[in-house]
Amino acid sequence: MTNQATYGASKHQTGLWLGELVHFYDKAVKAGHTVDVVSPAGGVVPLDPRGLGRLFVDRTVRGYLDDQAFMDALKATPSVADTDPDDYSTIFFTGGHGTMWDFPDSADLQRTAQAIYADGGIVSSVCHGACALINLRDTDGNPLVRNRTVTGFATVEERLAGVKSRVPFLLEDELRAKGAKYVRSTIPMTPHAVRDGRLITGQNPVSTKAVSDLILAALAGTE
Repeated sequence: MTNQATYGASKHQTGLWLGELVHFYDKAVKAGHTVDVVSPAGGVVPLDPRGLGRLFVDRTVRGYLDDQAFMDALKATPSVADTDPDDYSTIFFTGGHGTMWDFPDSADLQRTAQAIYADGGIVSSVCHGACALINLRDTDGNPLVRNRTVTGFATVEERLAGVKSRVPFLLEDELRAKGAKYVRSTIPMTPHAVRDGRLITGQNPVSTKAVSDLILAALAGTE
């Protein structure tokens, strides 16, 4: 999850889109998996205020908002640098626009994700979490997303969200530039998730449940 609380140096707030964490977390834990919640720098994970709006806070999100221990954990997350990739079968990159600043160039995120993938694990993301995929490399040194079918927050969705002028790059363009076969739903802001082997991605916040189901199915097939 991101540690970035604003759109760059601006005053406009962003952070983790909470539903993208809890909908995955809830499904994974209920399926019997252990989930560790970490961030690039460690410490506080800010919450995007837009993601706490009435349209996005369903019963599951409300349950975690009311879980004081869970919410306190988001104020003191471990750094990904302090994690051992050998302990994990999957890494899941949550979204929120903050990731555009601290995910792409994080050497610790890259080290961890690449090690998990090289060891036969799953690399996955939802929405802007795909920013972490941009600079990942396979064992041959090629972009991990090259010639792979992936998705992430679309340019048209940035425009509809009213923040296209605030972002440092367009995720869709960056993925394509790395050679990815970028795909998106015909109708913006609707669920869309894709699996290409052990690379699993979801397009937008409402795709979290769909991408989580693909991840859990992949895990069930490899365990």
